[in-house]
Amino acid sequence: MEYITEYNRIYAVEGGEEVGEVTFPERDGVYVINHTYVDDRLRGQGVASELVRRAVEEIERRGGQYKATCSYAQLWLVRNRGCGITGPLSCPIN
Repeated sequence: MEYITEYNRIYAVEGGEEVGEVTFPERDGVYVINHTYVDDRLRGQGVASELVRRAVEEIERRGGQYKATCSYAQLWLVRNRGCGITGPLSCPIN
C-alpha cells in the first residue's frame, strides 16, 4: 500500500485505486482532522490507524496543533496520544 501526502489530506492507494483517506484542513496553525475513510474491504486491517498516525506526524512536523472532529480520529488520539475528549478534541503538541 502506498500513502500519498498532500497539504491537507493523506490518502492510501492499492493497485492503482484510492482506498482510504484522512483530511485535516488548517486555519491559523490549527489542523482539524475532520474525516477518515477506508474502503469496506480493507476495514479492520489498520489502514485508518495508519492514515491518522501519518496525519498527526505530518501536522507535528509542520509545527501545528491538531484537533479532531472525526469520531475515529478522536478515538485514535485518546488511545494513542492520551488526549481527552471535550467537544472537538484538542491535543497539545508532544
